[in-house]
Amino acid sequence: MRIAITSMGKALESDIDPRFGRAAYFVIVDPDSMAFEAVANTQNLNLPQGAGIQAGKTIVENHVDVLVSGHCGPKAHKVLQAGGVKIMTGAKGCVADAVSQYKNGELQVAEQADVEGHWV
Repeated sequence: MRIAITSMGKALESDIDPRFGRAAYFVIVDPDSMAFEAVANTQNLNLPQGAGIQAGKTIVENHVDVLVSGHCGPKAHKVLQAGGVKIMTGAKGCVADAVSQYKNGELQVAEQADVEGHWV
């Protein structure tokens, strides 16, 4: 299993970024071993529109099973769902905290977008 957490940095100790499409990084973690890799999202940070769609494609292309983010807009949500990615919200703290919260069943499944497009 691969879990992607939106992050402000490249490490397990990095703070969660509440944004999806304009998150600085996606830290992709194996929740069993805690092995991880950081994927930069710099190509999407300054897009005038479409950042969520492009970020969603990045997540799908990296074979992620679960995304943990603060928020997810409608277009990104659609891309992620089409790619078979489960979307979870409600995490707090750092990336490692988000993995623990996921494993402990403390996060909620986002059945639909919780913000409008172009949310920053």
